[in-house]
Amino acid sequence: MNYEIIGGNLPAAIVKMESGQGVYCEGGAMSWMTQGIEMKTEGGGLGKMFGRALSGESLFRNHYVAKQSGEIAFASSFPGDIRAYELNGNSIIAQKGSFLASDEGVEMSVFFQKKIAGGFFGGEGFIMQKFTGNGTVLIEIDGSAKEYELAAGEKMIVDTGYLVAMDATCSLDVVMVKGVKNMFLGGEGLFNTVVTGPGKIVLQTMPISKTAQVIGTYIPGKSN
Repeated sequence: MNYEIIGGNLPAAIVKMESGQGVYCEGGAMSWMTQGIEMKTEGGGLGKMFGRALSGESLFRNHYVAKQSGEIAFASSFPGDIRAYELNGNSIIAQKGSFLASDEGVEMSVFFQKKIAGGFFGGEGFIMQKFTGNGTVLIEIDGSAKEYELAAGEKMIVDTGYLVAMDATCSLDVVMVKGVKNMFLGGEGLFNTVVTGPGKIVLQTMPISKTAQVIGTYIPGKSN
């Protein structure tokens, strides 16, 4: 994928396409495009449609194919960042709703947490997205992104909502915050997510869920 990410904290990815090339994107992600690029809305079968619904995406995805050279832009739905990840037969796991666009050679499927507690209490969701194949996948980040490369057995403790993506070689678990005062007076919640290497993880600085909580305190009639 030949792309350029612009816009700083209000980003968009501009993908340059040659005749015959195609890209997939989440429904409504396209912001602008040059003439000669055609859209086709696809479901991909009932199973894949159901999987996309479970993982926070639209039932259908859009397939754009260039009939002549041109470019197409995909804008982020929230202030933050857009990161591109190159897949060469490997896989990455990402939070629900993070998919923006990808090459035709990238397959998206549903990823279920092996440890149910990690999904129900860890805040990253029992159901996530798995991207496998060959090509580029563009992921939305809430706020700014920070990447870490974890060695085998190395752990990172993450608060709810701050984990964006991880290599499929990483594992995810949940631990309870130690100490009664810490649990109920610390303001950090009862549980933390623990990601264990080996592999790369991507964290974000401004999860939508946290932002919504803050905004909610300023809405008239909303209890704090």
